[in-house]
Formats: sequence, C-alpha cells, structure tokens
Amino acid sequence: MVKYYIKQKVFSLKEQFTVKNEDEQDAYYVEGKLFTLGSKLHIYNTNNEEILYIEQKIWRFLPEFDIYQQGELVATIKKEFRFFKNDYSINGPDWDIEGSVMAHDYVIREREKVVADISKKWLSWGDSYAIDIQDNSQKELLLRAVIVIDCVISASRKQGSS
Repeated sequence: MVKYYIKQKVFSLKEQFTVKNEDEQDAYYVEGKLFTLGSKLHIYNTNNEEILYIEQKIWRFLPEFDIYQQGELVATIKKEFRFFKNDYSINGPDWDIEGSVMAHDYVIREREKVVADISKKWLSWGDSYAIDIQDNSQKELLLRAVIVIDCVISASRKQGSS
C-alpha cells in the first residue's frame, strides 16, 4: 500500500497542487491554466517532465474531464447525477468512484474491490486529501482520478451545486 497527500494551494491565482509521498517529499506537481474556458491541468514529475494533461469538456450539464498521456486520450471521468452523493464514472479502467458530499470521503473500486481510499482533511489550511492506494501498479492513474474529482468539486462549488 502507498500513501500520497494532495494539498491545494490557498490564495493562488491559479490551480496548483503538490502531491507528496508518505515521507512528505514532493512526488508530483500539478498546475492549472488561468483564464481558460474549462479547467486545463498539467501534471509534472519531480524532473519537471509532463506526465499527464487533464482537460475539462465544456458545454456539459455535469462536469466531465478527459485525461491525456503523451497526447493520447487514456480516460474520461465525469460526475453522475445523484441526490445527496457525488458519484463519478471513469471510462478507461473498470472503476467505480463513489463519495459522500457531506463527508468528502471517496472510495475507488475495481470490480467491487477497493483499490484506493480518499479522505478530505477539513482542519488544514486549504483543501487536502489523503490517498491510500492498495495497488501500487495503478498509482498514477488513481492520483489522476483524485485530482479530477477535486476539479469537479471545485467546479460544482463555483456553480453553486454542491
């Protein structure tokens, strides 16, 4: 099992995240574009090499994001309409992403088996997430999913629908 932490920066003019490993060392850096239509995020490794690009599809009733790796579409994550819950679907791996709006806790399952637990920390400065990944071979894709969920929550708050 691997543990990561994502902390979104507060008081920044653009979306920024640092993903830290369980030793609290930087593992990935995420930077979003400012003044664009829809979110556009670039994920870099510690060598400052882009490993992923996430782009929000615009003109959708519910938030939807495409995930690209080396210019190739590898997955799409979208919010599903549910009362009192934040549910997400992912086109790519066979995952179900479920979460509680009020608790800000998420579980990612692959064929009913939990592959990651995501929990929001309310008592820190800025939005923070702890990510417990059960399968190390899927860590990068799981981290991508968590980053997109954070974007969906942020977009929902801006629209006043959370």
